[in-house]
Amino acid sequence: MRIKLFQLGVLWTNCYVLWSRTGDAVVIDPGGATEEVRDFIEGERLALRRIILTHGHGDHLMGLGEIRGMASDGVAIHSEDASCVTSAAMNLSNDMGRAVAFGAAETNLNDGDVIEVGDMRIQTIHTPGHTPGGCCFYATEDGEELLISGDTLFARSIGRSDLPGGDEGTLIESLKKLESFSDSLRVYPGHGPDTTIGDERRLNPFWPR
Repeated sequence: MRIKLFQLGVLWTNCYVLWSRTGDAVVIDPGGATEEVRDFIEGERLALRRIILTHGHGDHLMGLGEIRGMASDGVAIHSEDASCVTSAAMNLSNDMGRAVAFGAAETNLNDGDVIEVGDMRIQTIHTPGHTPGGCCFYATEDGEELLISGDTLFARSIGRSDLPGGDEGTLIESLKKLESFSDSLRVYPGHGPDTTIGDERRLNPFWPR
């Protein structure tokens, strides 16, 4: 299992290409122009199976239209944020300088759902609080593991809760779903540098005590 970071869009959203040893891949959160992402996928001869959205804000899906056609299994997002894909008002892109809306996602996810891509298993962990349908994704392959945390958990911080649909208390409760993971688990957030569960357990002032 390998991962490649691209920082896209006006808010430098972390977009990830995650791929299995089989060459099957997913793109997570295409938040801006995706030419570099598409070139990478083609250059590595990866088979893009699915685009996964950690939540429905425009800065995480702005580039969806440019890359969607490459994904054989379409787009996946939690059911509670599904309307964000089809509505510029719901995804807040109206306030980001470019209103975007797309056709509905092919897959609406719920807590515990597993996406299989090649030999990877990607488990959906519903972590509302930043948005109602915000999720983390726990990916494993042959003993390797990583966590994509979207805007739920950042290095030493958490996502905003002051936007429509956000709630800080709910977001703090959502972090409790991550407590059982090992300290060594590497975390790839929606913005900023990667981290580990152990570092956040020790150093993040928002981590449940």
